[in-house]
Amino acid sequence: MAQLPKAITNLINSLERLPGIGPKSAARLAFYLMNTSGSYVNNLAEVLLKLKTEVKICGQCFSVSETERCQICEDGRRNQRQICVVERAIDVMALENVGGYGGVYHVLGGVINPLDHIGPDELKIAELMDRLVQLASTESDKEIEIIVATNSTMEGEATALFINKKIELLGFGKIKVTRIGSGLPMGADLEFADQATLARAMEGRRRL
Repeated sequence: MAQLPKAITNLINSLERLPGIGPKSAARLAFYLMNTSGSYVNNLAEVLLKLKTEVKICGQCFSVSETERCQICEDGRRNQRQICVVERAIDVMALENVGGYGGVYHVLGGVINPLDHIGPDELKIAELMDRLVQLASTESDKEIEIIVATNSTMEGEATALFINKKIELLGFGKIKVTRIGSGLPMGADLEFADQATLARAMEGRRRL
């Protein structure tokens, strides 16, 4: 078997580390980039560098942003007392594409998964509790709804139950915890669900 140039081999190895990219897909992408114009490759490299230098994490919801607080958190028209809890920032994009949701978000950064050594302390659960205490401590008696929209996996369900227990321990009766409803099969990821399925899941949410 012919030995590939080191630059191509290094690129293939780097591309293989991306989610959903196997050895064959990585090789196809590497040869595509090699045969495309230098201006495209330079532009791609510049865009990738900007991804690390210009994208910030929102200080309130922990989604991605260009500023210290994302556009959703800063939008005065959004209901700050309705918080949809998701695993990753890409889930925010999936739900926003559905449309119709007028609340805000909280990105956990993953789910509780002992096999991968991810416990509650590695997620943004404590920050969610702090956020709820601040909201519930205001003079308003208006209900606060937490929509737990973690994926329909064993880890996602366990994380949802853990969050519900933590909220119960806060002792605020005006906090209602709901779970996204039917429409998403067990094991499904929000980012791969179609808009109609996500809409049904949000509309069919149930109380935890």
